[in-house]
Amino acid sequence: MILEMLKVILLGIVEGITEWLPISSTGHMILVDEFIKLNVSDAFKEMFLVVIQLGAILAVCILYFHKLNPFSPKKTPVEKKETFRLWGKVIVGCLPAAIIGLPFNDQIDALFYNPQTVAFTLILYGILFIVVENYNKKRTPTMTTLESVSVKTAFLIGCFQILALIPGTSRSGATILGAVLIGTSRYVAAEYSFFLSIPVMFGASLLKMVKFGFHYTGYEVAVLLVGMVVAFVVSILAIKFLLNYVKKNDFKAFGVYRIVLGILVAGYFLLAR
Repeated sequence: MILEMLKVILLGIVEGITEWLPISSTGHMILVDEFIKLNVSDAFKEMFLVVIQLGAILAVCILYFHKLNPFSPKKTPVEKKETFRLWGKVIVGCLPAAIIGLPFNDQIDALFYNPQTVAFTLILYGILFIVVENYNKKRTPTMTTLESVSVKTAFLIGCFQILALIPGTSRSGATILGAVLIGTSRYVAAEYSFFLSIPVMFGASLLKMVKFGFHYTGYEVAVLLVGMVVAFVVSILAIKFLLNYVKKNDFKAFGVYRIVLGILVAGYFLLAR
């Protein structure tokens, strides 16, 4: 029991770090799961690896509670109106992935949820991060605040989120790349990516829980709770790190990391055969 909980804690740490950094939580989870096998059914594990994200998303809700709360008594009427506008942009940004992802979720998982795809997308988007940063060297961001992001821009960034339906892409990675290409600052790209994750991850978790069914053993409840709590705590640290990091640095380091990890994933699973 203790050993199994240590495995859950490790998975929670990996989820909390990789969900927010643009390095693919799915890619890391597949790799970690290869080495530490949870003593649970395949159906529960599939659900757990998605629902553990609830802990991560709660970290965003807590850190940005005031900013995201349109009913805060500390806000002026203008600020409350702007908060409603922000939620409108978030919802608009989620529509493209929802339209494609909801009807084709099972087919996408069946076709692409494998080490080969993850390795390829890790490397591909690692290269793209480096290319985009080089392209942006002489460009000045046109949107340096969330308020300056239009509804049209929010929708376009949401279109990039469709790419994240392919495992290994990284949801935050796809939206950050898209936002930076469109003209936002790295800080705004990261923040908007966090906010987009709220309805997306709540929706994905709910779908997995409904599919699995609401019948859990005491052990399964403990696994879920421990995983989510650890992911929550680690996510707070990861989010703060990323926001401080992008104030002075670009995303090239994450690109290099993705390429190296992708090569390692591809090499390991080729040798494992």
